[in-house]
Amino acid sequence: MARYFFYVFLYIFLSFQSVSCKYKPNWDSLDSRPNPPWYDKAKFGIFMHWGVYSVPSFGSEWFWQNWHNGDPAYANFMKENYPPGFEYPDFAPMFRAEMFDPDAWADLLAKSGAKYLVLTSKHHEGFTNWGSNVSWNWNSEDVGPHRNLVGDLAKSIRARTNITFGLYHSLFEWFNPLYLEDKANGFKTRDYVTNTLMPELYDMVNRFKPEYIWSDGDWEAKDTYWGSTEFLAWLYNDSPVKDTVLVNDRWGVGCMCHHGGSYTCADRYNPGILQKHKWENAMTVDKKSWGFRREAKLEDFLTIHELISTLAETVSCGGNLLMNVGPTHDGRIVPIFQERLTQMGDWLKVSGQAIYASKPWRVQNETKTEGIWYTTKDGVVYAIVLQWPRSNTLELMAPVADPHHTTVAMLGLNMDIEWKQGTGRKGMVIQMPQVPVAKLPSDWAWVLKLADVE
Repeated sequence: MARYFFYVFLYIFLSFQSVSCKYKPNWDSLDSRPNPPWYDKAKFGIFMHWGVYSVPSFGSEWFWQNWHNGDPAYANFMKENYPPGFEYPDFAPMFRAEMFDPDAWADLLAKSGAKYLVLTSKHHEGFTNWGSNVSWNWNSEDVGPHRNLVGDLAKSIRARTNITFGLYHSLFEWFNPLYLEDKANGFKTRDYVTNTLMPELYDMVNRFKPEYIWSDGDWEAKDTYWGSTEFLAWLYNDSPVKDTVLVNDRWGVGCMCHHGGSYTCADRYNPGILQKHKWENAMTVDKKSWGFRREAKLEDFLTIHELISTLAETVSCGGNLLMNVGPTHDGRIVPIFQERLTQMGDWLKVSGQAIYASKPWRVQNETKTEGIWYTTKDGVVYAIVLQWPRSNTLELMAPVADPHHTTVAMLGLNMDIEWKQGTGRKGMVIQMPQVPVAKLPSDWAWVLKLADVE
C-alpha cells in the first residue's frame, strides 16, 4: 500500500512538473526559453524574397504599396509598360514560376555553405506561396504557378541538404479588408487576426514544420492585437516543432530588440560590438532591395569581399548572418546571385572552421590594424584577415602569446607561419606566408589559426 501511494504521489508530482514547465503566454515566460542549439552553431543562412512583386521586379518588394501611395517612379513605370486600368492583382497570373526547380535551388544553397534557409511564405502584399485556405485566389496554388512553392522547396531542402528550413511570414497585409477595418477601429476589433492571421500561422506550422519563423509586418499594432504571446506559447509547448523552432523579435510594437529568440532589431543590423543577446544581421546582396530588380546595376551588388567582411564582423560580435537573394518571377536565381552564393561557399570550405560553431573571443577586433576580426572555438583563436598587409608583416596587439608554445597557421595552407613577440613583449608580429598568389587559399580573406594564446 505504501508503494502504491508513493507511485501515485510520484505521478502527480511529475504531472505537475510537466504542466509547470510549460511556457505561458507572457514575455517573461517566453523569453526564458533557450534558443535551440542549431541556431548559434549555424552562423550563416540564406534569405529569399519571392512573390508577386517579383513580376514587375522594379524598385523593391514594396512595389504595390509604393505605387498605391503615388510614388512617381512606380507610377511612371506602370504608365510606360502596362495598359490603363491594370491593377496589382493582375500581376498574379504572371507569377508562374515555370522555371522553378526546387532540387536545383537546394543544390545551389548547399554549395553556399549556408546552414539554414528562410523563404518568404507571405510578404506584406498578402499573397501566400502555398494554398492557404484563408487567402482564396491570392495564393500560389489557386493562381500563377498553381504549385505549393513552400512545400516543394521544403521537400527538396530536407531530402538533399542538411540545411534547416525556415519561413518568413508577414503579420499584416497592406490591403486586406479585414485588417484595414481593424486598423480603422484602432485595433479594438480583431477580425483579421481571428479569421486570417491565426488560421494561417497554425496551418503553416502544422503543414511545413519550419524550424525558424521569421515574423515581420508587426509595427502598426501591439502584440496583444496580433495574439503573439498566445501563438508563441502554443509554438513552444505543443507544436510539431516545439523543441527545435526559433523565432525572431518582430511580434508587435516595442518587441523588436527586446523579445524573441533572435534579435534582428533593424534591417541590416550590424552593431559592430559584442551583444548580450543572440542577434542576427539580415541583409541583402542587392544593396537596394530584398526582391529581384530588373533595373539593378553591377555596382548595386555587394562584392564577395564585402560579404565576407560582413560575415566576419557579424560572427565575431555574436551574431548570425542572414544573406538575402531575390529569385525571378519565373523561378530562376540569376548568375550574379549564383556567383555570390558559390563564392561564399568556396570561402567557407576553407575558412568555415573559424565561423561554424565558433564563439566571440574576449576581443572582437584589432583597433590598431584594421580588417582583423576574432572568433574562438575549442581553445583556439582565429584571426580573420580582411586585408593583406602591404609589407607582408601583420601586427596583432590583442593576443597574449607564448614564444615557446604559441603556433600560427593559415587555414587552407599546409605550412607553419613565423611570428615573434611585439615591442615590449606585447602582441604578435606575424610574417605572412611568402607563396605565389595562386597558391593562397583565398583571394578575399584569410584566417590565421592561433594556438596557445590568451
